[in-house]
Amino acid sequence: MMNFNKFHDPRENGELLFEITGKPLDIEKSITETEQLFHQCRENKPVPPFNKTPIKVPFSKKIIERLFRLFTKLYTILEPTQTYVDSKGNVYPEWKPKLDDEYEVLMSRITREVNIEDYGGIGDGKTDNTAAFKKAIGKGFVKLKVPEGIFITKGICLPSWTYLAGAGKGKTTIKLHDNSPKGNRLITNANHWKGNHHLFVQGMTLDWNVERLGAVKKTSTWGNHSSCLTYANVTYGWVKDVEAINPGLHCFDISSTLYNYAGDGFRARGGSKYVWLDGLTGYGFGDDGITTHHSDYIFISNSHMCDPRGRAHQKGFSNSNGFEVDDGSRNVLLVNNSSARCFGGIEVKAHQNSSAASNIQIVGHISVNDNRSYNFRHIGHHKSTDIESKSAYNISAINLAAIMPVFTELYKDSTPRGLVVSAYKNVVINHFTLIGDPDYDYKGNPVIAVQYRARNVVLNNISLKGFKSASASIKVYGGENRADSVWISNSRMEDTTPKAIEVGAGVQDIQMNQIHEANPSD
Repeated sequence: MMNFNKFHDPRENGELLFEITGKPLDIEKSITETEQLFHQCRENKPVPPFNKTPIKVPFSKKIIERLFRLFTKLYTILEPTQTYVDSKGNVYPEWKPKLDDEYEVLMSRITREVNIEDYGGIGDGKTDNTAAFKKAIGKGFVKLKVPEGIFITKGICLPSWTYLAGAGKGKTTIKLHDNSPKGNRLITNANHWKGNHHLFVQGMTLDWNVERLGAVKKTSTWGNHSSCLTYANVTYGWVKDVEAINPGLHCFDISSTLYNYAGDGFRARGGSKYVWLDGLTGYGFGDDGITTHHSDYIFISNSHMCDPRGRAHQKGFSNSNGFEVDDGSRNVLLVNNSSARCFGGIEVKAHQNSSAASNIQIVGHISVNDNRSYNFRHIGHHKSTDIESKSAYNISAINLAAIMPVFTELYKDSTPRGLVVSAYKNVVINHFTLIGDPDYDYKGNPVIAVQYRARNVVLNNISLKGFKSASASIKVYGGENRADSVWISNSRMEDTTPKAIEVGAGVQDIQMNQIHEANPSD
């Protein structure tokens, strides 16, 4: 098996997907096919969830939600953006040409191109360069070059119209000072409240220097602090070919001014929009590698996140994901990324007291030894006594690979899954390859779980093998909070579980066709 460690080059992911699946895939044709399936989902009227009388929200939580509502606006589900493929096979969102035009605007507004060394910067791994960065950046309209070396700082704030360029990953390193507070962000935009625009960070390693904290139980403070790079309330942003090491919280966080927990149906003000993250790598993160919150029109491509520390959480309960599309995010496209040894490879979710991410598209992803390769859920909207989610809608995914999901110490009680869908409606998974270890003990758990009030879920072209000790290849859970309105088609289960598909009690609307069970001798 190929080694997806911290040295993995994520720009190889597209070719590696072909090796893993063993079949050529016409991406443009597959996108069209998936869009058709997704349209059918949206047109279908699903079986409604069974509802008991919802449990009342405690008064203390209501007070907290009302306080957060001072900084919110109503949540709406946008129209999904189109995805296109260019002549070279590159996948991109329909709004990328707009961002390309804004890049030209950025370059036209830069009036200075300077080197940090001209302002007293010294990359010796000892000198504090905080003042040098501040002086060199000034009020923006600048391209600041940072040469090879290790540049110590207590944090860098970027005003609008700023391009920060290093000599490459592992060549230019920007590292937090040993005396930096736990909540410091290594790089962020200058004004989270008013917002910033036209920011570009490229070609460097960002070392949050978690070692400076010693053996603390928790490596982060609150909100969107304690990360390597945070864009909060940024319009038109780029981060390219950057490595992030050992942050207390996130490697890269595309965020609103504040995280917001005003309840489902609301979203934070000051979200970021039109941001492209490309060629990023990260490891040792306290929570997630790349995450988005309350932000729109985000493009994440050719990136790799692996081996979190999970120390932003209580030991054994670490929801540390390689890629997380979180609370209130809308119209996010992920293309040809990879993750390894995380809790979740890609998690699309929301907390109970926030709106869910919606209109999420994934085209190509490799998950290796993640506990839950792909995990789609709206926490706190799963039980029959929970209020039904108002916002957990619209996920489509093409050309996924889940390689040997495993148990993990990050989240000690979580069972391995190739895919989990909970609470979401209108979910289409097309061309999904799952490869297990025939000798690994999956302890009678299913590989794919569709559960907890999920509706309008399509699983098409699923290829699954090597999960001998699992209970079922695909399980659609029943009961009072059952999943329903599920379609499974054109799928092959090879040398695997005792049951290909298990359907729980009470499921009313399930369609299955062209399901093939095979042993190697077939």
